[in-house]
Amino acid sequence: MTSMLSHAIRNLPASSAWAPRLLARSLSCSSQLQAAAVQPKSKKTLAKSGVKNIVVVEGVRIPFLQSGTTYADLMPHDLARAALQGLLNRTSVPRDVVDYIVYGTVIQEVKTSNVAREAALGAGFSDKTPAHTVTMACISSNQAMTTGVGMIAAGQCDVVVAGGVELMSDVPIRHSRKMRKTMLTLNRAKTLGQKLSLISKIRPDYFAPELPAVAEFSTSETMGHSADRLAAAFAVSRLEQDEYALRSHTLAKKAQDGGLLLDVVPFKVPGKETVTKDNGIRPSSIEQMGKLKPAFVKPFGTVTAANSSFLTDGASAILLMSEEKALAMGYKPKAYLRDFVYVSQDPKDQLLLGPTYATPKVLEKAGLTMADIDVFEFHEAFAGQILANLKAMDSDWFAQNYMGRKSKVGAPPLEKFNTWGGSLSLGHPFGATGCRLVITAAHRLKKEGGQYGLVAACAAGGQVRVLRRSLCRGAVIAFLLLLVL
Repeated sequence: MTSMLSHAIRNLPASSAWAPRLLARSLSCSSQLQAAAVQPKSKKTLAKSGVKNIVVVEGVRIPFLQSGTTYADLMPHDLARAALQGLLNRTSVPRDVVDYIVYGTVIQEVKTSNVAREAALGAGFSDKTPAHTVTMACISSNQAMTTGVGMIAAGQCDVVVAGGVELMSDVPIRHSRKMRKTMLTLNRAKTLGQKLSLISKIRPDYFAPELPAVAEFSTSETMGHSADRLAAAFAVSRLEQDEYALRSHTLAKKAQDGGLLLDVVPFKVPGKETVTKDNGIRPSSIEQMGKLKPAFVKPFGTVTAANSSFLTDGASAILLMSEEKALAMGYKPKAYLRDFVYVSQDPKDQLLLGPTYATPKVLEKAGLTMADIDVFEFHEAFAGQILANLKAMDSDWFAQNYMGRKSKVGAPPLEKFNTWGGSLSLGHPFGATGCRLVITAAHRLKKEGGQYGLVAACAAGGQVRVLRRSLCRGAVIAFLLLLVL
């Protein structure tokens, strides 16, 4: 596929034109950060006959921190509990009104495999409130939210709290399989002779630990390697990736300094200071970023630590209700969740192209076009992944040859795209990012006077589905949000 995509570049915007266009749009975005909220223009509501209106009441997150920093001594349920408590404090919603709690996570702590339940109990929710945990790689909290949407739409619940958590500072590290097998057998041994016999069979290689997999199980390839190949296929240069990453950090810094990251709630870390802001936002310079060596494809790759999202600790929580319930309780919803889609793609060559496939589907469901969307919030796993998707979305050739579509959907204009930073700068706790994207889109819609927001995020190892005779494990979700006037 790489060679075929490279052929398609002739029909895509020239890479040489990207840099000045990107820098110009980056500067134009800064003025938006200072603009006062304006009234959104009136558009159709997208309400569906016989279908409940489901709304976002509020969403919060504790500060996203680089792994190995202030959260290093905590457990995942500690972070999730803090996010839940922050949501309760922000909304004053009575705990007993919540019908269900759903949380997403990726690398599970074995002591708290159902982290949603442990966090809920720790946050003071009733032991009568059900809670369960879902996992779907980087869209785990998206899955938590859509699970809640489904519960409300089905009439099973009126109030659902969804969220996500990830603690990369302390991940489970297992003994080797040989050692695990020996230890389990040793546990069943009845005599001293049997135990000594088993112990005598232990060899030095038994002590080699098994780290959590960082590669796709079906392809044995890391996501960073996939991003590097994707960038090469779409002729995305190292300079373009560094410029986009710098844009993300610059816009995130302006949003942070301007008090626009309203979803962040302070967290008093036990035995340490109170954390009030994300610590991964670090605008640098193209010159400094250019000094870093390739992180995955060496020595000629273009994906580096500077243009990739970093390992992050964090948690988020979002309050979903039926519109009827929200209004009855006196809440003014921030946004309606109107439509969403999941798609799966080839995990080898299209692992990170999910937004390109999902965006036209969710727009068609809603009867909208790209021009109707006021706010775009896409997950930034890698700068190269974002730029490759933008090129793919803007290519008729790709749409016709790979998507079976007559024409391209079009690339989002940068002045509407991730203008408060993204995962490259704010951080990416795998299980928590989805909620951040949704509530950021809602806040931006209000601030910028828009009405429709589109959220998209790619993930590895999501759904398993047969598509065009291939095993598809790269998944993506796209949300369509509608601002409440």
